[in-house]
Amino acid sequence: MIIRVFDDENSLAAAAAAQAARAFSTANGLRGRARIVAATGASQFAFLEALTATPGIDWKRVEMFHLDEYIGLPKNHPASFCKYLQERLIDKTGMTNCHLLKGDENPDEVIRVASEAIRQSPIDVAFVGIGENGHLAFNDPPANFETQAPYIIVQLDEACRRQQVAEGWFDDISAVPQQAISMSIRQILKAEEIICVVPDARKAATVQACLEGDVSPMAPASILRTHPNTTIYLDRSSAGMLAAETLSAFAASP
Repeated sequence: MIIRVFDDENSLAAAAAAQAARAFSTANGLRGRARIVAATGASQFAFLEALTATPGIDWKRVEMFHLDEYIGLPKNHPASFCKYLQERLIDKTGMTNCHLLKGDENPDEVIRVASEAIRQSPIDVAFVGIGENGHLAFNDPPANFETQAPYIIVQLDEACRRQQVAEGWFDDISAVPQQAISMSIRQILKAEEIICVVPDARKAATVQACLEGDVSPMAPASILRTHPNTTIYLDRSSAGMLAAETLSAFAASP
């Protein structure tokens, strides 16, 4: 694992986008296409803006998999991650090979189709964030670290649902679905490379727990420390509670 810290969210986003573009290029050179997992949420706004503005990416050769989606939410709802990806990634790039998790369809069938597709070939790079409760995708604590199923149905805990209200996706917690489809922890870890984008001071305590505490289902994103090719992108605010020793130990090589 590598930790990179930047002065602000925009410089963080630019650096993460540059690494993503290099991963795409490497995958295209090896296999003629790049298979990616795309994250959503407010923490990914600047990163996706920088990524979609990066010149030289052949988006027709990118195959995208969806990380998670609320069950029962129509795609035209403001909080729909299908809508988010359509507007912030697909429409901006002209990408055509996309595996979206449709929240208003039968979740068992959605999982079956997405699981069959993702099993066909390795994922080159996964983009993820870390939730305020430490979740990775919608794997809230205590997360299932064991299942090998690519996608699972999960219960959303209160902390996760309150975060969605605080970020403005829903008017109140009663409107937030209680279940979601999520890529499993083990499936995320199968990616050849993971780029984890985590800006903002409100994530500082969680970042500290996940990067300095025990690797535990109670801090789901802590599992990223076991992956051999993960880069954590932080700004000064989200890195504010990390010890200097941690930043030094996991700093990128000169």
